[in-house]
Formats: sequence, structure tokens, C-alpha cells
Amino acid sequence: MAYRNLEIGNRDAVRTITVNRPDKLNALNRDTLNELTLAFTQAAQDDAVRAVVLAGAGEKAFVAGADISEMHGYTSVQAQNFSRTGQRLMSTIERLGKPVIARIQGFALGGGMELAMACHLRIASEKAKFGQPEINLGLVPGFGGTQRLLRLAGRSAALELCLTGSLITAQRAYELGAINRVVAPEALDETVNTLADQLAHAAPLAAAGILDAVLQGGEMSIDQGLEFETQAFALAFATEDMQEGTSAFLEKRKAVFKGK
Repeated sequence: MAYRNLEIGNRDAVRTITVNRPDKLNALNRDTLNELTLAFTQAAQDDAVRAVVLAGAGEKAFVAGADISEMHGYTSVQAQNFSRTGQRLMSTIERLGKPVIARIQGFALGGGMELAMACHLRIASEKAKFGQPEINLGLVPGFGGTQRLLRLAGRSAALELCLTGSLITAQRAYELGAINRVVAPEALDETVNTLADQLAHAAPLAAAGILDAVLQGGEMSIDQGLEFETQAFALAFATEDMQEGTSAFLEKRKAVFKGK
């Protein structure tokens, strides 16, 4: 389908979803949130898609935040619905069952940082800037910023970024554990594409099991999480991919996984 605020591209088994509002620094309005939710739902349902890259159009911003011009006139009820729309998108990404990489070339602020944190892996240019500046607008983060930042970077970092509203560099975000890699701007596309290709050729059912074990198990007690992992491990033995992977290892050849 045609999207007003997104561009969709496919390269082999990798789908790229690009927020395409460069004149607004790719800010997230309600229509864009709904389009992203639909685009990720379609990616989840398409067996040909093994990995997803999320990007922002232009050089200035990944996503600079939520669209303040749209939010300005909201009532409390409208704001609550807007928050839930954003959180539904973030949960859709996080629970996609396929690895999602955020390609971050510029500003990732407010809703943009929240969007990046909902992705499973985050690769940033050295020029990227991160922050949760909602407090400067008299607001609280509404798309999961307080919760995912807490889980990625810890309580101290979550409180510092959310209470001060300060921007931080990509290197500082890396040091806090909020992103996975920082690369030179000219190396961003190659790094993201290489990683996406690696993930797209991995065993998809095993990848889904790993995502479930880490994301769901991380919210359980250690004993519950270990049992969850055991069940995921056992289920993998019922797949053709496990037979292919172990056979390929023993036969000293490259495995070809089919997601079965």
C-alpha cells in the first residue's frame, strides 16, 4: 500500500521502513504512528522479511520527537489516547518476532529516542544526538521513555536524562548502554546493511525464540526466566532449521535456514 509519511524498501530479506517527514525532522504525529504500526505489522506477517531497518529521511534527524504542533491543543483524554497510540507502536516493534535495527544519523529526541529504544539494536552515527527533553515542555515522556531507558541504561541514567532534558552525544549514549554501536557517518549505511544481512540469514525461528527469551524473560524472576529459556531451547529441537544448522556444522558447510 501507499503511505503518506513512510517509504518502504526491500533488499533481499531485509525491509527498510523510513519515516519520511524531513521538513518536520520526521516528527511523529498520529498519522505517522498509525502508519508505522501498520508497516511493522505487515513486516511481521511477511515470511519473506527476516530483518527490518528503521530509518529517518534526511541527514538532520532520525526522529526529532513527537509533533508538538499537533499535541499543543490536546485535552488530557486526547493526550492519553496519543500516548497509547505511541506505546502500541513501540510494543509492536519490540514484540515483532524479527530483529529490528534503528539506523540513527541525527537527532533522536523524545519520541524519537523512544522509537529507537523499542528497536532491538541501535546503530548511530557519531553526529547523532539523543535525549528525553519532554520536561522542558512541561511534559512527561509518553511513549515508554521512562521505562525502556530505565531498563537499558539503569535508574540513574533514566532519571538524569528525563529530569534534566539534556541532549547527549552518541558516544555518551553508547557508554550508558542505550545504543549498540557508534560509527563514522560515512560508515553508517555499510554497518547497518552488514548487520541486517547477518540477521536476515540467521535462523528465524531461533531469532524469535531469543527475542522472546530476552524480552519476556527479562521481566521475570531468574528462575522463571531460566525455565522460559529451557522451553525455547527444547522447542528449537522440533524445527527443521535446527536439523539444518547442526547438520551444516557437522558437514562443515554454511547452513541455509528456511524458518521451518
